[in-house]
Amino acid sequence: MLPDQTGSNALTTPALLLDEARMMRNITRLAKRAEDLGVSLRPHMKTAKSTEIARRVTGAVPGPITVSTLAEVEVFHAAGHADILYAVGIAPQKLARVKALRERRCDLVVILDSAVQARAVVAAGVPALIEIDSDGHRGGLVPGDPALVGIGRILHAGGCLRGVMTHAGESYTVRGTAAHADFADRERGAAVTAAEALRAAGLPCPVVSVGSTPTAHAARDLTGVTELRAGVYMFFDLVMAGIGVCTLDDIALSVLTTVIGHQSAKGWVMVDAGWMALSRDRGTAAQDVDQGYGLVCDAQGRVVPDLIVSSANQEHGILSLRPGAAGRLPDLPVGTPLRILPNHACATAAQYSAYNVIPSTPGAPLRIWPRFGGW
Repeated sequence: MLPDQTGSNALTTPALLLDEARMMRNITRLAKRAEDLGVSLRPHMKTAKSTEIARRVTGAVPGPITVSTLAEVEVFHAAGHADILYAVGIAPQKLARVKALRERRCDLVVILDSAVQARAVVAAGVPALIEIDSDGHRGGLVPGDPALVGIGRILHAGGCLRGVMTHAGESYTVRGTAAHADFADRERGAAVTAAEALRAAGLPCPVVSVGSTPTAHAARDLTGVTELRAGVYMFFDLVMAGIGVCTLDDIALSVLTTVIGHQSAKGWVMVDAGWMALSRDRGTAAQDVDQGYGLVCDAQGRVVPDLIVSSANQEHGILSLRPGAAGRLPDLPVGTPLRILPNHACATAAQYSAYNVIPSTPGAPLRIWPRFGGW
């Protein structure tokens, strides 16, 4: 429950809220799933960007993590994490910074999908995973590409071949456990096939890494896989709820906002959270239920039926009933605190420098956990 937001203790809005109990429930859920599937979990910290959250994800003992920026590597390594996968295709210009981190006893591994990158990585003495394309979503080599073994040989000759990785990003475009499980099968099949191709050529492939939040929660079998990656599962969001990976009650992140005005003739309520506070992400627009720029809840996190952020300016959000809704606009006087569930937790969290944490212990005061950004 959100502590009282009146008087001198009230947060200045907009503010980023994190429900600790929901977050811990989400973290525990996927940790148990990875254990049941017989693989290690390498959580992706790109959404959280917080050492406090990393401590809770890895059980207070720094463990293997995934990141998407070198700034994340620097901060998490300083917090004790020494086993880090930088899961964005490596730009050769970044290798000096990567090498400097490795010289500080950080086992930092990069990913690549070309011979040009492989030769640069070998010259720098940096270990790498070869990125595999499992669904046409982004980068990577298809498992049968002849270039796979050639890149593997370049890396192995320089002592830099760690294995293969893939990410089934297209799993975000389908709904339901069965469809996500099918993508998980494709993800596993592509990674394992690529690993077997390398081994058949006499090359080592100790790491076979897969993962996305939808496939991680739906995978039926991960035989041949060594590790599972996922990131937004810690918080979840409306996109994940819209494709059936979680429920609205699982979403741990929200933006606290305040009603600042009305346009009654238009059916609008104005709040002080615009796209700078919520982000411009409209990830639910193509889903069965379009949540606008976010779904409105009361101050305690209870969903207000059919009320969405239908439009957003830089610092103004406009609330209205979703098209086709049969109800009436609720009475929300100026000064009323509300919470907005985000479309995309990564994009919304990126607008803030700290989480205002609603603690698991009822009645305990809010806590502040710093959050960082940058590349």
